[in-house]
Parts: sequence; structure tokens; C-alpha cells
Amino acid sequence: MKGKVLIVDDDGDMRALLSALLLETYQVMEADSGAAVQRAFTGEQPDVVLLDVKLPDADGLEILPQLKKRWSGTEVIILTGFDDVSMAVEAGRRGAYNFVTKPFDTNKLLADVKCALERKEQNEENSALRRALETISGGTSPVFQSPSMREVVRTVERIAPSDVSVLITGESGAGKEVIADLVHAFSPRSKARIIKINCAALPRELIESELFGSVRGAFTGAHSDREGLFRQAEGGTLFLDEISEMPIDTQSKLLRVLQDQEVRPVGGKTAYKTNCRIVAATNRKPEEAIQDGKLRQDLFYRISTISVNLTPLRERREDIMPLANTFLKRFSSQANRVIKGFTPQAIERLTAFDWPGNVRQLQNEVQRAVLLCEGEEVDATDLSITSVRTIGEESQDTNFTLLEGVERNAIVQMLKDTGGNKLETAKRLGIGRQTLYNKIKAYGIEV
Repeated sequence: MKGKVLIVDDDGDMRALLSALLLETYQVMEADSGAAVQRAFTGEQPDVVLLDVKLPDADGLEILPQLKKRWSGTEVIILTGFDDVSMAVEAGRRGAYNFVTKPFDTNKLLADVKCALERKEQNEENSALRRALETISGGTSPVFQSPSMREVVRTVERIAPSDVSVLITGESGAGKEVIADLVHAFSPRSKARIIKINCAALPRELIESELFGSVRGAFTGAHSDREGLFRQAEGGTLFLDEISEMPIDTQSKLLRVLQDQEVRPVGGKTAYKTNCRIVAATNRKPEEAIQDGKLRQDLFYRISTISVNLTPLRERREDIMPLANTFLKRFSSQANRVIKGFTPQAIERLTAFDWPGNVRQLQNEVQRAVLLCEGEEVDATDLSITSVRTIGEESQDTNFTLLEGVERNAIVQMLKDTGGNKLETAKRLGIGRQTLYNKIKAYGIEV
């Protein structure tokens, strides 16, 4: 799509000259006065404005702040017949991208317009990235303080502009969906949609219809044609969360779609081309998921052109209090409460806790504390968390029921006996491996 340029100048010959220069590359609009600019505010927003300083009914420098306020993303290039340094400084202070003196070099002006448009697009991408970061930072500036998360964000910035598939790994609640949002927000596809599906949340018989779509009568209950998520994500991003929980036969069909870039709806006779970026996530270690038969190796290679691993919150404790403070600000505002922060005792407890549920658990804990807190600061007594024991400790968290305590101790003892081998532990206990993982997290057991 062509960029849009608004020419604001009372000289008809100058507007004609500028239009002739720009029309081949840009969509051009014109205004001949300050009043015409005011009327333009109700119309389509331009990407770049060429603004003359001397207008019959207004001063361009006076219009500039109004224009930047109404069209915050628009870049403004000031045009003037006066070579005045102080005027150029003032124009920059009021938000102008550049200051051009008439008569101007046409090639230089075209280059300025192109650079202004590129800057606008870059600012939009950065704004999208900031918005995505705010989903985890509580509506303030990014809170990642740990080296590992700063490196993740740098990686996202480097890979997002491409179309390569991305696999995000990490424990449940570590923020994999947020990273998927970042990849989408910082990519050229950000103007389209990011469609998300949790592969573990849908029954086997529905997931293919959800992904690929279906035609009427394809199966019992298919009373009408269904648009699949691949079609909904056209031109954008499709986020496949917990992909290792997708049925193996569905993984095979997904692999074919990714290879051929074609989707055939369930029960359909014809396929249609698809164009969306794949970002996948799993809380399993990929090599273990492949070994356990939960993830096809060929699909893994297809979706993991780039792999991003999120370390658990207990291994990046520098992020705990910045996250907690931003969650506190968000939830206290929502609850219409004035809560200034955390007491030293609360801070000590928050930073000492191992957060088996990661960022999601921290967020829920702060929200709960905001609702229960009676003072101006959250105290340790407002928190539900207590210390978490490791395998080597014999004592038991008093938050567990007697039955849970017995179960936890059995898991701890079996992990000791197997040297921390989770597969062998699950076999000896007679439970599934994923069930063991869930209980390890629930009981806060460190292996």
C-alpha cells in the first residue's frame, strides 16, 4: 500500500510541483490553509505532512503541535522560504521531523519523505512491541531485569522481521504467550491478526476442524461450513500453544500443511493456499517429547527454525520485584485502591519463593494480595505463599493437606531413589510422565 502524504501550502504552483514529484510513489492529499488542515483532521490520517510555515490564516509552527496531537504517528517536514536557524530549532522542539528551506533540491526532498515514512513505520513497530511487553509489565515500561530475559527480547527483535517459524519452550506460566505476542508485534505481519490455540484444550475430534476448517456434513454436528484458524490467521501469525499435546496423527497433517502451504478443510475436496507465520510453544523439553512419542521429530525440525527458551522465574529472581510492583500498580488501580508497595517482610517472602507457577502464579498472588490487603502496603501476612522445600529437605509445607503431604513425600523419595530420573520415577509410581510433571510443579518440588 502506498504511503500517504499531505501537502499543506497556499501556493498552488508549489502544491502542483510537489504533487508531481510524489504521485508516482505516494498517495497525495492537499490543503491550502490552516482551516483546510482542521477539516482534514476528520479524514484519513497521512503518514507524512509537508507543512508550509506561512499560511494565509495560520502559522505552520502553531499548527504543528495540534497536528502532532491529533495524528501522533504522522511525521512532519516543515517547508519555508526563510533560512532561519532559530525557526528550525523551534520546529524540531515542537515535533517536526525535518526543516527544508525553499528552493529545495527535489532529490533531497524525496529522500527526506522516504526517510520520514520509514521512521513512522519503525515507530509503529516499536509501539506494537511496547504494547506487547506491557501485557507482562502491568502497563508500564518493560520490567525485564535479568540477563536471560533481556537476551530473549534481543533475540525477538532480531528474528521477528523475518518469516521463520519459532518454537518457544519453558515451564507453564513462564510467559511463552507473551513472547509469541512480541514476535508478532515486531514483525511486518503486525497489522494482521495473531490467532491462538491451546492444543491441549481441545478434544481430539475437534482440533482438526478448529485448525483446518470443515465443510457442512463432514462429521456429526457439522451443520455448516467452518472457517479454520489457518484461514483466520491469513497474513498474520498462528500461535500453537502446547503443540506437543496435539494428537500425533494431527501433527502429521499439520506437517503436510506447513510443507505445501495448503489447507484442506475436513470433509472438503479442494485445498486453499495459506500464508501465516507459525509460532509454537511447549512446556515439555522437545527432545523428551520426541522420545516419549508426544512430538514428531520431523514436525519439530519444521517449527523450530528458531528456538527461544524461557528460564523459570526462580532462576531469574531479578525480575520478581519489578514484575510484582507493576502487577501491584495494575491491580490496585483496577480495584480503586491506593497501595504504595510491599513491606520489607513481603519483599523477602516474594523473592525467596520459588514460584513453581512462574509469572502467572506471581500475577495471581499479587492480585489476591491487593484484594486482601487492609493497609497502604502489602505485608507478608497478606500473601498466601510460604517457603518451598527442596528434595533434600524432610519437612513438609504446612499448606498441604495430609493426603497431599503423603503423596508429595512419596514423589520426593522416589526421585531420590532414581537419582532425579523423572521417567523412571513415573514408571515406579505407576503414573504418566506429564502427571508427574504437574505434581512436581504443584508441590513445588525442586529436582
